[in-house]
Amino acid sequence: MSVVAVANIKGGVGKSTIATHIAGYFATHGHKVVLGDIDRQQSSQLWLGLRPSNISKIESWRTNFDNIIPPPNDVDHAVIDTPAGLHGWRLKEVLNISDKILIPIQPSIFDIFASREFLNELNSYKKIKRLTIGIVGMRVDERTIAAGKLKEFMDALEIPVVGFIRDTQYYVQMAAHGLSLFDMSPKRVSRDLEQWEPIVKWLNH
Repeated sequence: MSVVAVANIKGGVGKSTIATHIAGYFATHGHKVVLGDIDRQQSSQLWLGLRPSNISKIESWRTNFDNIIPPPNDVDHAVIDTPAGLHGWRLKEVLNISDKILIPIQPSIFDIFASREFLNELNSYKKIKRLTIGIVGMRVDERTIAAGKLKEFMDALEIPVVGFIRDTQYYVQMAAHGLSLFDMSPKRVSRDLEQWEPIVKWLNH
Protein backbone atom coordinates (compact mmCIF):
# COMPACT_ATOMS: atom_id res chain seq x y z
CA MET A 1 0.00 0.00 0.00
CA SER A 2 1.16 3.54 -0.74
CA VAL A 3 -0.02 6.60 1.19
CA VAL A 4 0.10 10.03 -0.45
CA ALA A 5 -0.51 13.18 1.57
CA VAL A 6 -1.32 16.49 -0.11
CA ALA A 7 -0.14 19.32 2.10
CA ASN A 8 0.76 23.00 2.31
CA ILE A 9 0.51 25.39 5.24
CA LYS A 10 -1.24 27.90 2.97
CA GLY A 11 -4.94 27.67 2.20
CA GLY A 12 -6.54 28.04 -1.21
CA VAL A 13 -3.66 26.54 -3.18
CA GLY A 14 -5.54 23.54 -4.59
CA LYS A 15 -4.86 20.75 -2.07
CA SER A 16 -8.34 19.23 -2.42
CA THR A 17 -8.16 19.42 -6.21
CA ILE A 18 -4.88 17.50 -6.22
CA ALA A 19 -6.00 14.98 -3.58
CA THR A 20 -9.25 14.12 -5.36
CA HIS A 21 -7.52 13.77 -8.70
CA ILE A 22 -4.85 11.46 -7.30
CA ALA A 23 -7.61 9.28 -5.84
CA GLY A 24 -9.47 9.47 -9.14
CA TYR A 25 -6.39 8.42 -11.09
CA PHE A 26 -5.73 5.33 -8.98
CA ALA A 27 -9.41 4.32 -8.92
CA THR A 28 -9.86 4.53 -12.69
CA HIS A 29 -6.82 2.30 -13.11
CA GLY A 30 -8.46 -0.50 -11.16
CA HIS A 31 -6.90 0.02 -7.75
CA LYS A 32 -8.67 -0.11 -4.40
CA VAL A 33 -8.43 3.45 -3.08
CA VAL A 34 -9.41 5.34 0.06
CA LEU A 35 -9.57 9.12 0.38
CA GLY A 36 -9.15 10.78 3.78
CA ASP A 37 -9.63 14.41 4.78
CA ILE A 38 -8.37 16.01 8.00
CA ASP A 39 -9.33 19.54 6.98
CA ARG A 40 -12.27 20.83 9.01
CA GLN A 41 -13.89 22.04 5.75
CA GLN A 42 -14.04 18.43 4.50
CA SER A 43 -13.88 19.45 0.83
CA SER A 44 -12.55 16.08 -0.32
CA GLN A 45 -15.27 14.23 1.56
CA LEU A 46 -17.88 16.51 0.01
CA TRP A 47 -16.47 15.63 -3.42
CA LEU A 48 -16.61 11.97 -2.51
CA GLY A 49 -20.26 12.30 -1.53
CA LEU A 50 -21.05 13.84 -4.93
CA ARG A 51 -19.30 11.08 -6.83
CA PRO A 52 -21.66 9.05 -9.11
CA SER A 53 -22.17 5.43 -8.08
CA ASN A 54 -21.65 4.12 -11.61
CA ILE A 55 -17.99 5.10 -11.95
CA SER A 56 -14.75 3.89 -10.36
CA LYS A 57 -15.30 3.56 -6.63
CA ILE A 58 -13.30 5.44 -4.00
CA GLU A 59 -13.90 4.60 -0.35
CA SER A 60 -13.85 7.10 2.50
CA TRP A 61 -10.95 6.82 4.94
CA ARG A 62 -12.53 7.73 8.28
CA THR A 63 -9.79 9.93 9.65
CA ASN A 64 -10.33 13.51 10.82
CA PHE A 65 -8.76 16.66 12.26
CA ASP A 66 -8.73 15.39 15.87
CA ASN A 67 -8.15 11.70 15.23
CA ILE A 68 -5.58 10.96 12.55
CA ILE A 69 -5.54 7.20 12.06
CA PRO A 70 -3.73 4.94 9.59
CA PRO A 71 -5.66 3.86 6.48
CA PRO A 72 -7.19 0.37 6.20
CA ASN A 73 -4.70 -2.39 5.42
CA ASP A 74 -6.72 -3.91 2.60
CA VAL A 75 -6.30 -1.08 0.07
CA ASP A 76 -3.79 -0.42 -2.69
CA HIS A 77 -3.55 3.35 -2.30
CA ALA A 78 -4.56 5.89 0.32
CA VAL A 79 -4.73 9.65 -0.25
CA ILE A 80 -5.08 12.22 2.52
CA ASP A 81 -6.12 15.85 2.12
CA THR A 82 -4.79 18.17 4.84
CA PRO A 83 -5.68 21.60 6.23
CA ALA A 84 -3.87 24.90 5.94
CA GLY A 85 -1.57 25.53 8.88
CA LEU A 86 -0.68 21.86 9.31
CA HIS A 87 1.88 21.67 12.11
CA GLY A 88 2.69 20.13 15.48
CA TRP A 89 1.40 16.65 16.30
CA ARG A 90 -0.95 16.62 13.31
CA LEU A 91 1.90 17.18 10.87
CA LYS A 92 3.96 14.51 12.64
CA GLU A 93 1.10 11.99 12.45
CA VAL A 94 0.54 12.70 8.74
CA LEU A 95 4.24 12.26 8.00
CA ASN A 96 4.39 9.05 10.05
CA ILE A 97 1.70 7.36 7.95
CA SER A 98 2.73 8.77 4.54
CA ASP A 99 5.16 7.56 1.91
CA LYS A 100 4.88 10.59 -0.37
CA ILE A 101 4.05 14.25 0.23
CA LEU A 102 2.83 16.30 -2.72
CA ILE A 103 2.78 20.05 -2.16
CA PRO A 104 0.73 22.32 -4.42
CA ILE A 105 2.19 25.83 -4.61
CA GLN A 106 1.15 28.87 -6.61
CA PRO A 107 4.40 30.27 -8.03
CA SER A 108 4.17 33.78 -6.65
CA ILE A 109 7.04 35.06 -4.56
CA PHE A 110 4.67 35.43 -1.59
CA ASP A 111 3.43 31.83 -1.75
CA ILE A 112 6.90 30.41 -2.29
CA PHE A 113 8.45 32.17 0.69
CA ALA A 114 5.42 31.54 2.91
CA SER A 115 5.97 27.82 2.30
CA ARG A 116 9.73 27.85 2.90
CA GLU A 117 9.68 27.02 6.62
CA PHE A 118 7.22 24.18 5.99
CA LEU A 119 9.41 22.78 3.21
CA ASN A 120 12.50 22.98 5.40
CA GLU A 121 10.63 21.07 8.12
CA LEU A 122 9.70 18.34 5.65
CA ASN A 123 13.29 18.11 4.42
CA SER A 124 14.45 17.70 8.02
CA TYR A 125 11.95 14.90 8.55
CA LYS A 126 13.46 12.99 5.62
CA LYS A 127 16.49 12.34 7.84
CA ILE A 128 14.25 10.40 10.24
CA LYS A 129 12.02 8.57 7.78
CA ARG A 130 12.29 7.77 4.11
CA LEU A 131 9.88 10.25 2.59
CA THR A 132 9.43 11.36 -1.03
CA ILE A 133 8.52 15.02 -1.46
CA GLY A 134 7.35 16.73 -4.64
CA ILE A 135 5.97 20.11 -5.71
CA VAL A 136 3.14 20.87 -8.14
CA GLY A 137 2.95 24.40 -9.54
CA MET A 138 -0.70 25.43 -9.48
CA ARG A 139 -2.64 27.64 -11.91
CA VAL A 140 0.39 28.39 -14.04
CA ASP A 141 1.87 27.69 -17.46
CA GLU A 142 5.24 25.97 -17.06
CA ARG A 143 6.70 28.18 -19.82
CA THR A 144 6.32 31.35 -17.73
CA ILE A 145 8.98 33.21 -15.76
CA ALA A 146 7.03 32.45 -12.57
CA ALA A 147 7.29 28.72 -13.23
CA GLY A 148 11.02 29.07 -13.85
CA LYS A 149 11.47 30.90 -10.55
CA LEU A 150 9.58 28.15 -8.73
CA LYS A 151 11.88 25.50 -10.21
CA GLU A 152 14.92 27.57 -9.32
CA PHE A 153 13.80 28.00 -5.72
CA MET A 154 12.97 24.31 -5.27
CA ASP A 155 16.27 23.24 -6.82
CA ALA A 156 17.99 25.14 -4.00
CA LEU A 157 15.95 23.12 -1.48
CA GLU A 158 16.54 19.89 -3.42
CA ILE A 159 12.81 19.31 -3.83
CA PRO A 160 11.65 18.44 -7.36
CA VAL A 161 8.87 20.26 -9.17
CA VAL A 162 7.06 17.26 -10.61
CA GLY A 163 4.46 19.08 -12.68
CA PHE A 164 2.29 22.10 -13.37
CA ILE A 165 -1.49 22.49 -13.42
CA ARG A 166 -3.01 25.19 -15.59
CA ASP A 167 -5.78 27.56 -14.52
CA THR A 168 -8.98 26.17 -16.01
CA GLN A 169 -12.65 26.00 -15.04
CA TYR A 170 -12.65 22.27 -15.83
CA TYR A 171 -11.51 21.53 -12.28
CA VAL A 172 -14.32 23.58 -10.75
CA GLN A 173 -16.92 21.98 -13.00
CA MET A 174 -15.72 18.46 -12.31
CA ALA A 175 -15.56 19.02 -8.56
CA ALA A 176 -19.24 19.96 -8.51
CA HIS A 177 -20.06 16.44 -9.77
CA GLY A 178 -17.53 14.38 -7.82
CA LEU A 179 -15.46 13.75 -10.94
CA SER A 180 -11.79 13.88 -11.85
CA LEU A 181 -10.06 14.30 -15.21
CA PHE A 182 -9.57 10.55 -15.27
CA ASP A 183 -13.32 9.97 -15.28
CA MET A 184 -13.79 12.12 -18.39
CA SER A 185 -13.47 11.38 -22.09
CA PRO A 186 -9.72 11.65 -22.82
CA LYS A 187 -10.38 13.74 -25.93
CA ARG A 188 -12.23 16.35 -23.90
CA VAL A 189 -9.42 16.84 -21.38
CA SER A 190 -6.38 15.80 -23.41
CA ARG A 191 -4.37 18.93 -22.59
CA ASP A 192 -4.92 18.48 -18.86
CA LEU A 193 -4.18 14.75 -18.94
CA GLU A 194 -0.90 15.61 -20.62
CA GLN A 195 -0.05 17.92 -17.72
CA TRP A 196 -0.76 15.10 -15.29
CA GLU A 197 1.61 12.66 -17.00
CA PRO A 198 4.75 13.67 -15.05
CA ILE A 199 2.75 13.82 -11.79
CA VAL A 200 1.42 10.31 -12.41
CA LYS A 201 4.93 9.11 -13.19
CA TRP A 202 6.12 10.55 -9.86
CA LEU A 203 3.25 8.87 -8.01
CA ASN A 204 4.11 5.50 -9.52
CA HIS A 205 7.87 5.74 -9.01
